[in-house]
Amino acid sequence: MSDVRVFGKTVDEHTRCEHYSTDFDIIAICFACCDRYYPCHLCHSECADHQAEQWPRDQWEQPAILCGMCRRQLTIETYKRVDACPGCAAPFNRRCAAHSDLYFAG
Repeated sequence: MSDVRVFGKTVDEHTRCEHYSTDFDIIAICFACCDRYYPCHLCHSECADHQAEQWPRDQWEQPAILCGMCRRQLTIETYKRVDACPGCAAPFNRRCAAHSDLYFAG
């Protein structure tokens, strides 16, 4: 279990936020620009004092995704390959792929 701090407008202990709070919205993303976890791009925009930066493709092996259920950290590569947490099997929101370009280059 990870002691990673999640910044932003979280509404529960599973990293859901004011912007995305369905049962499947259980991940936080470590932003490449500040090395801080936020539930979503909107939380970062509203709470950080800088522009968000994408993770470059050659850094996708970095642990940058946090499962809000079991607190396991996943690499970007792993996260983009799975529909659920490999640690606890909690399903992720498949619609997050629509925002992928906000977080990950390539």
